[in-house]
Amino acid sequence: MNHQRIAFVIEDLYGGGAQKSLLYTADQLRQRGHAVKVFTLRDRVEHRLPEGLEIENLAVVTPFTKATTTVLTEKWQARKIKKALDAWQPEVVISCSCDKITRHLDLPNLYFWIKSDVSAKFSDPAQREKAFAKVRRFYTGRKVIAVSQGVKENLEKVVGLKAETIIPIYNPYEREPFEAMAAEPLSLPDGVEEGRYFLSVAALEPRKRQDRLLRAYRRAVDKHGLSFPLLIMGKGKAENEAKVASLVKELDLEDRVHLLGYHHNPYPYIRAATAMVLTSEAEGLPRVLIEALLLHTPVISVDCPSGPKEILTQELEDFLLEPDDETGLAAALARMEANPVTIEPRHYQQFLRENVLPHFEALNL
Repeated sequence: MNHQRIAFVIEDLYGGGAQKSLLYTADQLRQRGHAVKVFTLRDRVEHRLPEGLEIENLAVVTPFTKATTTVLTEKWQARKIKKALDAWQPEVVISCSCDKITRHLDLPNLYFWIKSDVSAKFSDPAQREKAFAKVRRFYTGRKVIAVSQGVKENLEKVVGLKAETIIPIYNPYEREPFEAMAAEPLSLPDGVEEGRYFLSVAALEPRKRQDRLLRAYRRAVDKHGLSFPLLIMGKGKAENEAKVASLVKELDLEDRVHLLGYHHNPYPYIRAATAMVLTSEAEGLPRVLIEALLLHTPVISVDCPSGPKEILTQELEDFLLEPDDETGLAAALARMEANPVTIEPRHYQQFLRENVLPHFEALNL
């Protein structure tokens, strides 16, 4: 295998899943013998930084550039990034979550890593077309990495993007870190037993559709005699949290549904659940479903664009429902309670690092 110089460019390392998977991917490629460097555009770090991974802050995003953002500002920022890249001379450059700036770079080895599905984010037609036009403006004729096959297909068929190439590559995973985090103690609400509850882990926001989940759960209790409680883990804006709590009350589920708030380590709860449930309007490649499978916890999901149908394969397809099929979702909860699926390595093999990282290594071949 030829060892390469691979550069990642990202606005910052604060918060979200995109930053987390970028750090992991970069560090795993470094461990496979490549020279890897992460360039950030501002010094804002929340994630634990892998030891030995080189990170350089270019400091081109400042309160001033945020306040005065124009195409001229973006081009100035891009020139600063290009200067740093020219000095380091990578064979491959991967841009993530800062494409408004990096689109001004004219590099033959530049890839834009798209992590979410813009085609399903907007219900308003005007907003939707505006978002699609932006995607076409940024990426027409460029090289793109899509986080799933579904994201690739929607970029081409729904958004109408004519990129130079769109390569689907999953985020890479390994089981060991999740198993270690899942081994920490968990504190369940009174009356809730390990292995006898359903779990949803998602931000409390309209796109995650907790309303859909709660109505289906109520139906499962009434029509199928579902007995296991439902735990909802996540936080959101005060008004969104209030809406979810209000719906729990309205559906008379206060003795069955537990709102756990945000947990820094959700993995003990995921491992001890009967199943993980996802009811979102849209995803890119939902990490939470893959992480559940890595911990051998079954999953139930709506077939939202995009990603769930690439995760729920083989016999897990029986627990993949049409997004608005609350009747089917209720029946799936009851089936899972009565006869939980056994998760085996074949269910998550395609997401393991040894099967994913070669696709990144092949980018400039």
